[in-house]
Amino acid sequence: MRKILITNDDGIYAEGIIRLAEAAQTFGEVWVVAPDGQRSSASHGISIHDSFDVYPKDFPVKGVHAFSCTGTPADCIRSGAFYLMPCKPDVVLSGINNGYNTASDIQYSGTCGAAFEGRFQGIHSIAFSEKVDSCREVTDAYLRKLLGELIDKRLGEGQIYNVNFPGCKLDELKGIKYDTAVSNGYFFSTAYQKIADLENGGCRLKVNGEYKEDAPEGTDSRAVIDGYISVSIVDNIK
Repeated sequence: MRKILITNDDGIYAEGIIRLAEAAQTFGEVWVVAPDGQRSSASHGISIHDSFDVYPKDFPVKGVHAFSCTGTPADCIRSGAFYLMPCKPDVVLSGINNGYNTASDIQYSGTCGAAFEGRFQGIHSIAFSEKVDSCREVTDAYLRKLLGELIDKRLGEGQIYNVNFPGCKLDELKGIKYDTAVSNGYFFSTAYQKIADLENGGCRLKVNGEYKEDAPEGTDSRAVIDGYISVSIVDNIK
């Protein structure tokens, strides 16, 4: 039976990872190793100088082997594949992230970072994301279909599938766009807000980017903005 390792960057009990684990059971034996809390924007970082803790957990989906991890999403993949599981997994699934991972955001994403770690270790890997805090009808209708299409469709060295679901109603979905290019843009412009003055001339800053929908045709960002599911092949080898 196919062995499937799942993680995310929103935490082990996030809604998205529960839905992904439930769908993945159709395709094999599911193991979840996920952060014990929020790790968004953790990128592809791993713990080198510090230890991290792993605990077995009860999981809402019956039959899933689950562990929480105090490390990063990439730590979850490494510890799952090389310590917790009885053998190396056949596939890594990461997500479903609460928020798009397209364009420049991919490089910051803990969701995509975990998928890249899986592929770095020679494991076929797929990342899944959806519009933040929005309608989930499209994701839930098409998740198993896309898993079935992609789970055994191997890619080249350093490549992952990156799937993003729009937040529209199911009857508003315009279709699936495959092989969308990764946009060079971003959904939020880079800006910072000072929220406090500190001693010795310091200050406390917080990201305060402005949302925008400016993406070229044929890209991942344009696809989800226009109401399509975006399926991209992303290459981590430059």
